[in-house]
Amino acid sequence: MPTYVYKNIETGETFEIKQSIRDEALSTHPETGAPVRRVPSQPGLVFRGSGFYVTDSRPKSAEAGTGKASGTDGGGKGGGGE
Repeated sequence: MPTYVYKNIETGETFEIKQSIRDEALSTHPETGAPVRRVPSQPGLVFRGSGFYVTDSRPKSAEAGTGKASGTDGGGKGGGGE
């Protein structure tokens, strides 16, 4: 269950609440009833790059050598059972 950060509009106090993704954002503090607003935050996991495959993390020089060997065997991708 994700944790969301909220800020009290009147006092500036911030607090965290665990909520389901399907739940509506809070508009009032659950204990005091003061108006609150959800604070945007960075996600814990960020994917960057052109793709997210096993071959993307390998060095280009090793990939080229492996590609030539598997290409001559006719095995194509996924042949590395060495």
